[in-house]
Amino acid sequence: MDKQQSLITKDGVSFLLPFILVTLCFALWGFANDITNPMVKAFSKIFRMNVTEGALVQVAFYGGYFCMAFPAAIFIRKYSYKSGVLMGLGLYAIGALLFFPAKAIGIYGCFLIAYFIMTCGLSFLETSCNPYILTMGPEETATRRLNMAQCFNPCGSIIGMYVAMNYIQAKLNPMSSDERALLDDTQFEALKNSDLNVLISPYLIIGVIIAAIFFLILFTKMPKIGDQNHDVHPFATVRRIVKLKYYREGVIAQFFYVGAQIMCWTFIIQYGTRVFMAEGMDEQSAEVLSQRFNIYAMIFFICSRFIATFLMKYLKPASLLMIFGILAMIFTVGVIGFQNRMGVYCLVCVSGCMSLMFPTIYGIALDGLGDDAKFGAAGLIMAILGGSVLPPFQAMIIDQGTVWNMPATNVSFVLPWICFLIVALYGYRMMKRPVSL
Repeated sequence: MDKQQSLITKDGVSFLLPFILVTLCFALWGFANDITNPMVKAFSKIFRMNVTEGALVQVAFYGGYFCMAFPAAIFIRKYSYKSGVLMGLGLYAIGALLFFPAKAIGIYGCFLIAYFIMTCGLSFLETSCNPYILTMGPEETATRRLNMAQCFNPCGSIIGMYVAMNYIQAKLNPMSSDERALLDDTQFEALKNSDLNVLISPYLIIGVIIAAIFFLILFTKMPKIGDQNHDVHPFATVRRIVKLKYYREGVIAQFFYVGAQIMCWTFIIQYGTRVFMAEGMDEQSAEVLSQRFNIYAMIFFICSRFIATFLMKYLKPASLLMIFGILAMIFTVGVIGFQNRMGVYCLVCVSGCMSLMFPTIYGIALDGLGDDAKFGAAGLIMAILGGSVLPPFQAMIIDQGTVWNMPATNVSFVLPWICFLIVALYGYRMMKRPVSL
């Protein structure tokens, strides 16, 4: 009991309720991330688009992270962590509720705008909540406290995947993409409206829930630790931190890691659908089964995170980062080479290898930054742009159909393989640098 209290008590003050409320935000943005990944396939079918056009969902989604991270850091520095959390929740709720007018207009671009606004909110949340959690207790237990909070992120992700599978993908009209292409304009519009009604419902519900949490946090007394310095000198701070090799390379590694994560979790739908349809399934059943494997991948991701945290008692985080990066490369070779369920199994294993990468890169890159960590965190959140930039390139490969006499879906996973190589190299380069993780 004393050990647990030491995580969330400082100078005799308990931060239990604020810790719970902020930790809830980790689950909320995990939900948003992973209800959205399968929407690339869903929007492609609903609007009769190719995979590349459908991948614009990820461009809008992760573009919001990039555009708002630095303004979020300035806002948080000028006001407070609590203000940053509230701004994030407000934008998140507005973006989710905008799905209703987007459906009424019926234009794909309106949904992209809603995603962009929603993820501007997520950018505020991630830039606020990660360093805020670090302040809610003794410095000695800061990393354990952050790891505990981050465990709720994949829990939210699993709920997002489950909702996407059972309340969106399974309820969309089962008509295949080829059959939809044969519909006349009137039939297409009727089917599109019906499917959009299905798609927007979970977003509207989560928008209302987020609004309720906004008011709950608004009227809760939150700690002001870490909010004492409100001087804003962003450019001087940025010039100072980019001179640090371990930070600069950390941002690059985070860019490629997030790109790999989003590619693996988005295009497991396309990968699994091809495999399962080759076994004789219809397209919708294959998509739903693929999403089920995506959930298995997330469960493995959570379990692997606990395993990695345990191993950090014996190995340096940078060493583990390198090892897991190499393992991810090995399994990705299986994803590329196998053209049956073995490839799907390898893709699930890749998720286990990714589990420690984001927080470990984050921790190594911010180690020793002190008060500059607010802007340092913004740089690492901006690196989430990798999830916007890289998936369209993989989608363009998938749209080729066949490459090198192999299914293009398989060949496209060369891109995540390259990303994992960069992550492994960062771990290797940081192995000799002592870090306080």
